[in-house]
Amino acid sequence: QKNRFKNYDIIEYCLKPLGNLYTILGDYVNAENTIKQYYFIANQQKNEPQKIAAILNLSNVYQNTGNVYKAVDLIEKTLETEKLTSSQKGILLNNLGANYILSSKKTMAENSFLKAISLLKNEPTQHENLANTYLNFAKLKVEQNNFNDASAYFEKARTAFNKTQNQEPRKTAQFYYEAAFIAFKQEKYKEAGENIKAIFKTLIPDYSPGKNVLPNQNSLYAETILLDALDLEAQIYLTQNQPKMALKSFGLSFYIEEIFQSLLVYENSKIVTQIRNRNRIEKCISIYHSLYEKEKNASYLENAFLLSEKTKSVVLKNYLHSSQTHSREEKLILQQLQNWNTIIVKEQQKLELADISKINEAIKKQNELMLLLKKNQIKTDSETNSAFDLQKLYTKLEDNKATMISYFFGVNGIYNFTVFNKKITLQYIPLQGRIENLIAFIDFFNSPNAINDNPKHYNNLSNQIYKTLKIPSVTNHKNLIIIPDGILSFLPFEALVTKESGTTNFAKMHYLLNEFNVAYNNSASFYLNSVPFSKTKKTVLGVFPVFEKTKFALTFSKNELQSIQHNFEGQFFENDNATFLNFKNNAANYSILHLSTHASSGDTETPASIKFYDQEILYSELYNLNINPDLVVLSACETGIGKLYKAEGAMSVARGFQFAGAQNLLFSLWKVNDFTTSVFMDDFYKNIKNKQSYFEANANAKRDFLNNPDIPNARKSPYYWSAFVYYGSITPTEKSSNYILYIISLLAVIGLFLIFNHYLKWKIFTKFSKKRNTKK
Repeated sequence: QKNRFKNYDIIEYCLKPLGNLYTILGDYVNAENTIKQYYFIANQQKNEPQKIAAILNLSNVYQNTGNVYKAVDLIEKTLETEKLTSSQKGILLNNLGANYILSSKKTMAENSFLKAISLLKNEPTQHENLANTYLNFAKLKVEQNNFNDASAYFEKARTAFNKTQNQEPRKTAQFYYEAAFIAFKQEKYKEAGENIKAIFKTLIPDYSPGKNVLPNQNSLYAETILLDALDLEAQIYLTQNQPKMALKSFGLSFYIEEIFQSLLVYENSKIVTQIRNRNRIEKCISIYHSLYEKEKNASYLENAFLLSEKTKSVVLKNYLHSSQTHSREEKLILQQLQNWNTIIVKEQQKLELADISKINEAIKKQNELMLLLKKNQIKTDSETNSAFDLQKLYTKLEDNKATMISYFFGVNGIYNFTVFNKKITLQYIPLQGRIENLIAFIDFFNSPNAINDNPKHYNNLSNQIYKTLKIPSVTNHKNLIIIPDGILSFLPFEALVTKESGTTNFAKMHYLLNEFNVAYNNSASFYLNSVPFSKTKKTVLGVFPVFEKTKFALTFSKNELQSIQHNFEGQFFENDNATFLNFKNNAANYSILHLSTHASSGDTETPASIKFYDQEILYSELYNLNINPDLVVLSACETGIGKLYKAEGAMSVARGFQFAGAQNLLFSLWKVNDFTTSVFMDDFYKNIKNKQSYFEANANAKRDFLNNPDIPNARKSPYYWSAFVYYGSITPTEKSSNYILYIISLLAVIGLFLIFNHYLKWKIFTKFSKKRNTKK
């Protein structure tokens, strides 16, 4: 387009293959952007075949990213509204059937496949698409445990595929994989293994199986079929009671997954590919757990913990690591990419009123920036993250007098890794019969009245959850660090009841808060590598839009403001001065950032956001802030809530500040009450003023709240005091200044001693001199 080539079909020869390549690599955001771009061009050119091709490929992206309902909706609407050829209908029906399988609509899937086959089998140019339909039908029959039909449809797929011209090695390998998978499901493990060898021979030029079926790591590359084959080989090893070989096979899959991750730029693409890696890690943790039960070798538990740690906020972790090595140009490109993404998201939120040409222009700009970024990344390969040091973790926990619990929320159960006294224990918690209780407990916090209406039920259920999650009882360590996972990220652990009682007096219930000072973190490495507090004098940048005389008015926000001003110096933006620009221009200059405002967790389509006086800011818009405060306080509703991804956590306002550089945050898990929040914040800042660490100040503010005689029992419900959770360092904030004071005091004592010693010697000398003079 830039060079104005004539008679060059940019869709067919450039954009379509590029979109398909992005899809194969798992770079789904780039794939979606590219497909939408050529759909827009095809629509303008009234090129119907390319329009339908774009819809088909876009449905593949939606399917691969878990947006099955979007894929189904897109295909069904296309089948209803567009004039289609038999081939186009057949291909779309095949895709629709594949998405129905993922939606557990198996009868509808079967009907779609049968219709697709009837349309495609008489088309002489559609052998490959017919083969794909038979393959999908075979997969459906495998799920239904109908292996005879599965084998029959697979053979039909093979026959159709053999009629295609110019068979690509990748597609040949895909057939070997499907054959291996069907054989595995039929417990024909030898046959499955032979097909896996055929995959390696097809895709790896120098592969030569000896005693070890597994290929050499150095010969592997980014290919999803190799990933699937290695994972299936690991499953075969497990059936043969060879768990250590299974771990080796999974290890090769991890290596390929790392290559995939290195090719991706967009946050969402990285998160989606992490999901399949996480499923693999869950299997490995289970293997290590079984090996430990047999051999009692502690290294198995350590390896399992390290694998679990690899899933924890890995996208956030890698972003913060790579941002240290990004050139100025790369940072600028990433910032521009984020800006264009914001334009796309905000325009899409207008639904029917969205300007399609504006979205297309933004996508086009993103694609140009992406190519520019890729060129820069080739020139400057950043170093990889250093290995996690378990011994340092043990030492730091001992120094902090802390116990750590790291959860891994799996498909069928939860793994509890407890790190205490320089060792790791691992406990498995089956989810069956428990997931409903977890959800019911979290639902207590959806309404201010739910707990008050049934305090005894809360007491009972809360105690059940406490026992389920296997939290250690009181130890000689009073500090507890929790690394939650999955829906546990929305659970207020401090409000769990450790000992059930019949009381309805909330202040007298036995909470975990009474046994531990609780802090949270995204991962063990965040805790281990936290940077010490750098600022000796605490100053506050406060943002208080208040929204007076509007339906958004926060009356008690003024009380918060006055309390903070009474305790700390700083700059405070009120009312119409509480703009995003004022915040952005001053955020880097203060040790504490306090935002008292409205926020929203969003939903599956709408991102989380925070409200300034002049505008609402999406969580992802915060990524470009360059801040390094000691603490960010988000005194607003649902600032820790957003679209949830296991391991990566919630796509929340708090995450936006973490991307921007904030290590220590206090934020909320539900819609907080304006008045009780102002009371809590008053206690919190008084505690900080009294030299308590942020970590201790949070825990003690909650205890102060419960012990406050002026607060009625109904307001002492955990709904009111446990909303705010602290993520970050538990090292005392005054450590550096106290240390300096200690050194100065020590030097002063030494100085006084030397002066006194010198004075004493001088006195003795003068006394001795007088005696000598007297004798003379």
